[in-house]
Amino acid sequence: MQRYFLNEMDFQGQTVTITGDDFHHIARVMRMEPGERIITVKGSGMAAVTEISEITSDTVIGNILEWKNEEKELPVQVTIASGLPKGDKLEYIVQKGTELGAYKFIPFIAARSVVKWDHKKVGKKLERLQKISKEAAEQSHRTVVPSVTEPMSIAQLTELASEYDHSLIAFEEEAKRGETSVLASVLENIRARQSILFVFGPEGGLAEKEIEKLTSSGFVACGLGPRILRTETAPLYALSAVSYHVELLR
Repeated sequence: MQRYFLNEMDFQGQTVTITGDDFHHIARVMRMEPGERIITVKGSGMAAVTEISEITSDTVIGNILEWKNEEKELPVQVTIASGLPKGDKLEYIVQKGTELGAYKFIPFIAARSVVKWDHKKVGKKLERLQKISKEAAEQSHRTVVPSVTEPMSIAQLTELASEYDHSLIAFEEEAKRGETSVLASVLENIRARQSILFVFGPEGGLAEKEIEKLTSSGFVACGLGPRILRTETAPLYALSAVSYHVELLR
């Protein structure tokens, strides 16, 4: 069944009201009719099997048949901080990272970031990224839509270390030196409901001064295996490693 994330106000008792883009998708793209069933999800993560009862010119009305007890989220919260990459790579990271279970995305302005966001266009860019996150969460049948924050400076990023149980920097120089123990140790010992903040540099990697600032604030540098990964590949590797350790192995 198709899944839709809705606002709390869209739920009134056992009735669901769907408008806007989700209405358009149901009525115009999927061409659904009364009697068909969908999954509607509250902002709190509660999901319900919902039967469409009526479709008007701008609204879909549905009746909740049953609430589902789903466990679709990673047992640990993973935040991906990405140095602003070129082109549509950040959109790719958000889309695939959402499918792999990321909890939040933080773009940050790295010293080697070629891309500079126009302040006048930040709102539109974030709106698009959030839409990509929502659609990917619906496609992968998640119960939470990951948030995408406004771009941060490296100084703002360093202040976040204390908010997480584990703060890691994916650093290619560590990979070149053959470092393999940090990430494995964190994932072996992490407990349910703990959090990880992963920092990934842009195409040119993180500058030495950025590494120094981050490590002095409590971040730990780690390698991601012997191969050097692209900026859009490294976060997906990390999320896959987390899923393997905390879901498949346990």
